[in-house]
Amino acid sequence: MNPSQIYIAISIVVLAIIALIVFFVHKTKTDNKLTPLAGLAFFFILAGLFAGDNRLIGYSLISVGVILAVIDIVRKMKSG
Repeated sequence: MNPSQIYIAISIVVLAIIALIVFFVHKTKTDNKLTPLAGLAFFFILAGLFAGDNRLIGYSLISVGVILAVIDIVRKMKSG
């Protein structure tokens, strides 16, 4: 494995651990469900990480995911 593949693997493991902590450990009284737009953003970011061989495609997918996440945050702030 070359260093970029190791970095991608570590990033995926860290994201998975964070997701497990957020969904299973952090139980609050308010119900914070993942919206479909946030799920789509998460998918684009993961797809960008997996497309590490082609930087243009990888960075494009990650940027689309970040833009979708920001749109979701703004929509949540306006509605609630």
